[in-house]
Amino acid sequence: MKIQQYYLACLSHASYMITDEKTKTAAVVDPQRDIGQYITDAQAGGFTIRYVVLTHFHADFIAGHIELRDRAGATIHLGRRAQAEFPCSSMKDGDVVEFGDVKLEIMETPGHTPEGISILVYDLAKSATAPLAVLTGDTLLIGDVGRPDLLASIGVTADELADMLYESITTKLMKLPDATLVYPAHGAGSMCGKSLSKETVSTIGEQKKFNYALQPMSRSEFKAIVTADQPEAPDYFAHDAILNRKERASLDEAMKTNLKALSLDAVLAMQKAGAQSLDVRGGIDFEGGHLRGSLNIALDGKYATWAGSMLSTDRPIVVIAEEGGEEEAVMRLGRIGLDNVAGYLAGGMHALASRNDLVERTERITAPALAEWLAGGRSDLGAKPVIVDVRTATEHASGHVPGSLNIPLPHLQDRIAEIPVSRPVVVHCEGGYRSAIAASLLQQRGRSDARDLVGGFKAWLAAKRPMAT
Repeated sequence: MKIQQYYLACLSHASYMITDEKTKTAAVVDPQRDIGQYITDAQAGGFTIRYVVLTHFHADFIAGHIELRDRAGATIHLGRRAQAEFPCSSMKDGDVVEFGDVKLEIMETPGHTPEGISILVYDLAKSATAPLAVLTGDTLLIGDVGRPDLLASIGVTADELADMLYESITTKLMKLPDATLVYPAHGAGSMCGKSLSKETVSTIGEQKKFNYALQPMSRSEFKAIVTADQPEAPDYFAHDAILNRKERASLDEAMKTNLKALSLDAVLAMQKAGAQSLDVRGGIDFEGGHLRGSLNIALDGKYATWAGSMLSTDRPIVVIAEEGGEEEAVMRLGRIGLDNVAGYLAGGMHALASRNDLVERTERITAPALAEWLAGGRSDLGAKPVIVDVRTATEHASGHVPGSLNIPLPHLQDRIAEIPVSRPVVVHCEGGYRSAIAASLLQQRGRSDARDLVGGFKAWLAAKRPMAT
């Protein structure tokens, strides 16, 4: 038998395919929505994917269980507490799926979500009593445990989930043999925890030693520590958690509808009717020239996470990309359930070659130039600017440009009124990715005087400019 991990870095997401050579059978756990890699690898090895298991209803991406059911004929398996619209096999503590040398045993481990399960994986050729590995979903992560606060808004309190999580960790997962391999569903960068390691596999023994949440402590201490200082969850999490429960269109079906070339006139008409223009080019290219009113979220960063945070799920999206990049941009929106894509601008920015009246540019400024401006040495640029730091409150507190206004990027749309209109604006983040989004949003909202700090706060420090804490 073999456990193969697939790691999707842009969503910090790990999925798994477990294969058995005797029966040529495969099971896929927590698949991403674009399932081509599982199908390709299964076919290459001569395996049939018969089972697809979700450890819980994920909030940060749309899982590929519907796609594997429709394309591979796989049976969907969920924990017994999961309430889904689609037919599935309901699994409880001790239930087993067995094929050849593979035994998958269900362990109910609620806490991150009420329906959460972990999957004990046995290689029967080696041992029928000691599990080789445990696939822990988002209950136990490398260096952390799954946050218990994501469902508080839909009827389950963080306190109730933290209680469940304590039981799952202390009475079940920590009782497994120390040598048991731990394969979680997320790694560093995920919003499903606060201290995730960059490692994507560990053991129960290592986690007992090094995971802060697995150290000896009382129930109340555990609950306090795992609920404190969690990162803010993007708005799209609730949308995805609900959509993962539903019978829905597959990604292939959505792409057939959404990957549609649109003329410039059609895009302008859609903009006028309220559509969202999403330019996915790099920040430098976008700021050099873009369709007026567009939001910039570049493909080369945490594209899906920020798209889910900044875009509405109930208004059409029009994609503007480098020619040839449209399919990836639309597919990656589909990974997080943004199926409200109306199409893409045919020809990208080439469509605007003779329409300079529609092209807008974003001013950029270097750290030394900004420092000179703040010191009063750049009267040609107008009044001293307002510095808007769009990093998190924690990042800002650890060090910032003196006098800067901290408005974390997810809140910028709602807090724009806090930025004085009597002075120009310079926005920055840590390195420049988030500030490009912020500058495009400010321009979209009429702030033509917005500038983007090249290189962000890192460039400010590298230029040896003052820092406040």
